[in-house]
Amino acid sequence: MTTAIGMTRPSLAHLGIFVVDIDAMERFYAGVFGLYVTDRGVGAVFKNSLVFMSGAAEQHHQIVLSTGRAPDTPSTIMQLSFKVESLAALRSVGAAAEASGATDMIGLNHGNAWSIYFYDPERNRVEVYLDTVFHTPQPCADPLDLTKSDETILAETRDLVARLPGSMDRSDYVSQLREELGRS
Repeated sequence: MTTAIGMTRPSLAHLGIFVVDIDAMERFYAGVFGLYVTDRGVGAVFKNSLVFMSGAAEQHHQIVLSTGRAPDTPSTIMQLSFKVESLAALRSVGAAAEASGATDMIGLNHGNAWSIYFYDPERNRVEVYLDTVFHTPQPCADPLDLTKSDETILAETRDLVARLPGSMDRSDYVSQLREELGRS
């Protein structure tokens, strides 16, 4: 996309993370997110072992796992975010993550999204979320209890959004942002 001032705005397509145990991390991301290994090998420029993984046929890879992280080195990843389509899917991925060794699971209602956060086996923060029909200025984070019904979660979110200045329907926010992006 070229903006009004002639700048090209690239679209984020994939990411790579350094790992300690590439086999364990491959099992985790394949098991929790259903990612498929599209390729593997040793890098031509930097000689790390690489595993390319995707869950979308039109993307060769969405994640690249790369050896090169020293043991006992803390993660520098703020979060890796995965989007799902429903609260049922959010609950399902959360259960799969816990069964695969994820730790420190927390649910948050951001008003504009419902999210669960956890650490993968190498303490990288992972978020799984879905958008709501609302826009809420961020940061916003109320507790999210996924044991409640979808209807109760939606009602709680409606109440949250009603209390926060600047909140609106997501479609209105998207229209406004589209206009702003078109000007820049």
